[in-house]
Amino acid sequence: MDFNNIVSSENLRSRWLNDQPLRHDAAFVLYWMISARRSSWNFALDRSLTVAEEMSVPLLVVEPLRAGYRWANARHHAFVLDGMRDNRQAFEKSGVTYFPYVEPAPGDGSGLLAALAAHAAVVVTDDFPAFFLPKMVQTAAARLPVRLEAVDSNGLIPMRLADKTFSTAFQFRRFVHATLPELFDDRPHPVPLSRAARGAPDAARIPDEVAKRWPSADLDALAGWPGTGAGPSVDLSVRPVAIPGGVRAARRALDRFLDVRLRQYAESRNVPDLEVTSELSPYLHFGHIAVHEVVDAVLDVEEWTPDRIVPGARGRRAGWWGLTESAESFLDELVTWREVGFNMCVWQPRYDHFETLPEWARRTLAEHAGDPRQHLYSLEEFESAETHDPLWNAAQRQLAGEGKIHNYLRMLWGKKILEGSASPEEALDIMIELNNTYALDGRDPNSYSGIFWVLGRYDRPWGPERPVFGKVRYMSSENTARKVSTKKYLDRFATFSDAV
Repeated sequence: MDFNNIVSSENLRSRWLNDQPLRHDAAFVLYWMISARRSSWNFALDRSLTVAEEMSVPLLVVEPLRAGYRWANARHHAFVLDGMRDNRQAFEKSGVTYFPYVEPAPGDGSGLLAALAAHAAVVVTDDFPAFFLPKMVQTAAARLPVRLEAVDSNGLIPMRLADKTFSTAFQFRRFVHATLPELFDDRPHPVPLSRAARGAPDAARIPDEVAKRWPSADLDALAGWPGTGAGPSVDLSVRPVAIPGGVRAARRALDRFLDVRLRQYAESRNVPDLEVTSELSPYLHFGHIAVHEVVDAVLDVEEWTPDRIVPGARGRRAGWWGLTESAESFLDELVTWREVGFNMCVWQPRYDHFETLPEWARRTLAEHAGDPRQHLYSLEEFESAETHDPLWNAAQRQLAGEGKIHNYLRMLWGKKILEGSASPEEALDIMIELNNTYALDGRDPNSYSGIFWVLGRYDRPWGPERPVFGKVRYMSSENTARKVSTKKYLDRFATFSDAV
């Protein structure tokens, strides 16, 4: 068998990141799970199982959790640990060896991947275009003695299908509508581990020298962390929230949305006093649920078939799918607005820098950079919700206490930071710092899209021209309160919660 043909560089979801060979006499195929942290609906896991089957070797899945990345804190760690416990249970039932590693302190996990790769036929990993992951994976590719393949499990559209960035959601939506019909069959296996249970070779064994130096995490002992016992050396001041992580919690959130909230989504998703959002973004960010699974569930509820597509509605926010208004609205958020952010991160390495804003936005913000600010706040004052604006303070308290902000108020939250910062560049830094510290779905292409939308990305010039904002879209708490009901929201977040 020609093992070098097992991995196809022509597949838009799969990339070889080095020119190292496959190892024919290896002990296992290694799946380095770093962003698609789930055992189902996962292209990278599908790929790993396929190569293991072809090479007649077992699969070893290592899911590491680093301590040394920026914004590492107990909130993010606890959420990921919930997911690791779910994964352990799923892999144990399948016979696939699962190796959860939780780095005790920054740097302790250095060398683990190379040590495992020394026994691997090939290393397969997740292709995620944001935060520290691209640099980490590229560094690994240059050092590993075996082939490293990255697989894209992020969205309905392969990230590299388009070879350019899109400047507006309308342009990207037209691209989605033009290409998606041919991709409906491009979907990961809903239960890939069912393959592992059929005639698989003996389970992979973690090499003794690896197990001794980098012991598998005691996930049960970490269940009460940080309230009980020792744990990873991360920022403990940003405490875990009541939202549980993991595949099972993600599916409960999806069921709740489909059963109760979906029918109200179009009409009420922007109302802070109502809870009709999906609340799936943290699970999508940490890979605990796949967009394919969510879309499949929505289409199933709607009893949808491809013949309901309306070709003449290409590019429109509603009408193309041939679904109810609420389902159309939700899928536009889930597919168009989420995946346009992945498109940006793939083709613009400096996606999180001010200079990648549209030229018109940079120009108008520069023209108004010296405008007097009625109120001016520091990062610390914003973080502590010490502004003159009760609605903004409530949104910041929700972020700090619950790890999220109501979708509509998240836009207002960013606009008011722009209005109350010394410069637009400083406003960007503050938004990124607060969002990435506290939001469970921070550090994600989708959340960067939201932050940069505040400053004009994916938008157009608006009139009338205003102080500080220039031609960037303006929002105010007063207008928001007139448009949507906020009384219950203000009462709920009048003070910081005990979770902070």
